[in-house]
Amino acid sequence: MYMTRFRLNTARRDGRALLGSPHRMHAAVAMAFPELPTRDGSGPRVLWRVDRNSAAEVVLFVVSPTRPDLTHLVEQAGWPAASDTPGWQTYDYGAFLDRLSVGSTWTFRLTANPVHSIRRTDDEPRKRTAHLTARYQKAWLLERQASSGFAVVEKAPVARLLEYGDELQLVLRDKRDLRFAKAAERRTVSLTSVTYDGRLTVTDPDALRRTLTQGLGKAKAYGCGLMTLAPVG
Repeated sequence: MYMTRFRLNTARRDGRALLGSPHRMHAAVAMAFPELPTRDGSGPRVLWRVDRNSAAEVVLFVVSPTRPDLTHLVEQAGWPAASDTPGWQTYDYGAFLDRLSVGSTWTFRLTANPVHSIRRTDDEPRKRTAHLTARYQKAWLLERQASSGFAVVEKAPVARLLEYGDELQLVLRDKRDLRFAKAAERRTVSLTSVTYDGRLTVTDPDALRRTLTQGLGKAKAYGCGLMTLAPVG
């Protein structure tokens, strides 16, 4: 497994176009691989996420079973004339995944598409609908943490600002309601994404490895589902 980091040049028109359409970004990421892994749910897949750290620092992360070639992205949305830098950095992710152990604690970031299925009447087919409030978006993640191999860390009582609802080291930010065209299918896709920042403890290393390499939730092709970890502190 590999993790790749690529900084996008937001001053370039092609860079802004990619950021404005998850469908275009998905296609650009797919072009980094001669062959994509099958998406039958049986193994690792290509996952990606865009982190908007500031107006000038927008970073694309890609996790993949094989090493990508982002030359085309450097030419379209990077700094192709900057000969002293390779344009992207790729790391051995497998070695990191092998070190995960029960009880270890990490900070995490996840951009996800929290949805549920509803129907208004018994005879109506179920429809996938986004959770729109922070309360239910948090609940969506917490319902999946046990099967995904982690537990969100609780705050110490003295660190809680509210008597209820502030028990966890978990923050939601960067909620986005996205609409973009899929030209080949002549239809418009709508989805809601939200970014979770927090701290977790590993409860099942194998399950967490699956989460980190297969993604969490829906809309993985459109920049959702990728969770990354970093050392605490």
